[in-house]
Amino acid sequence: MPLHKGPAATTSEPTSRLALNPFFGQANPVGGMTDAPPRHRLPDGPLPPASAYQLVHDELMLDGNSRLNLATFVTTWMEPQAGVLMSECRDKNMIDKDEYPRTAELERRCVAMLADLWNAPDPSSAVGCSTTGSSEACMLAGMALKRRWAQRNADRYRAGARPNLVMGVNVQVCWEKFCNFWEVEARLVPMAGDRFHLDAESAAALCDENTIGVVAILGSTFDGSYEPVAEICAALDALQERTGIDVPVHVDGASGAMVAPFIDEDLVWDFRLPRVSSINTSGHKYGLVYPGVGWALWRSPAELPEELVFRVNYLGGDMPTFALNFSRPGAQVVAQYYTFLRLGREGYRAVQQASRDIARGIAERVEAMGDFRLLTRGDQLPVFAFTTAPDVTSFDVFDVSRRLRERGWLVPAYTFPADREDLSVLRVVCRNGFSADLAELFVEDLKRLLSELRRQSQPFTHDKSAATSFHH
Repeated sequence: MPLHKGPAATTSEPTSRLALNPFFGQANPVGGMTDAPPRHRLPDGPLPPASAYQLVHDELMLDGNSRLNLATFVTTWMEPQAGVLMSECRDKNMIDKDEYPRTAELERRCVAMLADLWNAPDPSSAVGCSTTGSSEACMLAGMALKRRWAQRNADRYRAGARPNLVMGVNVQVCWEKFCNFWEVEARLVPMAGDRFHLDAESAAALCDENTIGVVAILGSTFDGSYEPVAEICAALDALQERTGIDVPVHVDGASGAMVAPFIDEDLVWDFRLPRVSSINTSGHKYGLVYPGVGWALWRSPAELPEELVFRVNYLGGDMPTFALNFSRPGAQVVAQYYTFLRLGREGYRAVQQASRDIARGIAERVEAMGDFRLLTRGDQLPVFAFTTAPDVTSFDVFDVSRRLRERGWLVPAYTFPADREDLSVLRVVCRNGFSADLAELFVEDLKRLLSELRRQSQPFTHDKSAATSFHH
């Protein structure tokens, strides 16, 4: 997908303008409505609000149905009351903490609730902030890791030592962006065999005196599996005993940090592990809030270098800020607090367990069809990945994805990264709002199209690199 750019110079005049239905006018379907607005430059004059709305509304009808999007982890359904609260707060700028002190207080409460949920040693002293999503939160965590490393290795850093960050090749692209933008070497552990994420031995093997940290993912986007955070920490403990090299861990819990605390309570992955210095999550994923809100937390002020926190005299108030973004709406933070208040621990447990039960149920039925082999079963994140069975030669996962789209289902098909580019899979993400009834419809549609795909002579897809629909 190229970056946004202007239209080609050869664009013809009829297609460079929006088609305006005469009946979109407020009163007279002819008067004043003969000039259609241009697509790629500002119109010369205004349109009636009803006309502008209808033009935008009609074009957006061609988007996919978000509720049937089984590719995205992002929340696609909230209660009407949450929507009302968000509409009431969409004009509040989160950064104006002196002007909107109660919104700022709700953000502070959310940080305290997450610190308690993730077992910070002293939740009252844990520090954190809201962000636009996990990508920004990961950038902040990475910046803190690099600055702490630079402080400990000031002489070597000034002499040209290059910091590195160890992680699995399955990390979200934001980590590659971080390493690129902040000049950190990305040390990526490739996949091997049936291991599709980072393992403890490989992580420790890549660490040295220039390693700023190890990123462990609680819920890989490739297959929904948890990385073994406790084992990684133990391997790094052993590394420190042998070499004296002390490597902190950041847990990218974009999805799993809002799943594991409720339905995997015995799993130790959070601040109970002394080596875990920071955690991020997406409030707009399994935090159950519309996009975009994320959270970044550090176990104590010692993990967040003070010089990274800016104190701004803004609108008459002394305001500490660490986020990369400045102005942004307060609606999503308010919605996060509403959801925490509305559900509590038991409510979250019920919602996440229902999503996992649906994921596991669909996975079992997909496996029973005989045409597919499961890679994961939805028993960690409510997500499962599967590929075609070894004896299936008439179609591939890209054919399945394309045919499901005809029924409105958006299911990504994609190839795995190094060293498993030979493996192409489908992935299904089950979220709140994807009900048992919708799951039944999905399975029935999959069964229906399989009867046609089995009659193909060969897979339709020739260029798998062009066919992939996995970009997040």
